[in-house]
Amino acid sequence: MYVRTTYVTGDPGKIDQALDGLLVEAVKLLSDEPGYRGYGLFADRELGKITMGSWWDSVAAAQASNEAVRQRRAELLAPFASSLSVMTLEALAYTPHPQVERGGGFRLGRFQIPPAKLDQMSELFRTAALPGFESTPGFAGAALLADRQTGLGSVGTLWATRDALVASRGAQSAARARATSDVPMNVIALEEFEVLLVDRRD
Repeated sequence: MYVRTTYVTGDPGKIDQALDGLLVEAVKLLSDEPGYRGYGLFADRELGKITMGSWWDSVAAAQASNEAVRQRRAELLAPFASSLSVMTLEALAYTPHPQVERGGGFRLGRFQIPPAKLDQMSELFRTAALPGFESTPGFAGAALLADRQTGLGSVGTLWATRDALVASRGAQSAARARATSDVPMNVIALEEFEVLLVDRRD
């Protein structure tokens, strides 16, 4: 499975217009493309950030759909966006069928790791991190994504409510500390977002 991530920054005063358009059109636009497996839309309204992830059954499907939706995506984001970046990453491990509603929380941690260590990290994520997440109240899903060529990647966790997201900060900090002691990983960013939409068809 592969995930095309889109990261957009812009004027916080104009973010709602962009989000309204994405909520109406994004799933229909993407699901018409071959290989579609899901979509998530997340926002930080205060700072003016939108992040999206669309799930695909192959790199080819992710790339083809990117070309197909590029123009309409730009039109939907135009009132808001001042910067936009797109990456396609492999889903190394993830929770199937995440259950989270609008208003939940999404935490995104970005990392870099020697590419040769990615399989070790994936195994630790499945055997240690996920069971820890699942024992934390309000946990709703998680995914480990990475580029095998560069070692750049991310861990995203979904939480049923904003309160659950906040309450989980201590447990997730401890999990990151364990992960960085087990593998030579650099955490390079940590962000939190509001869940606007999650559609998964694993």
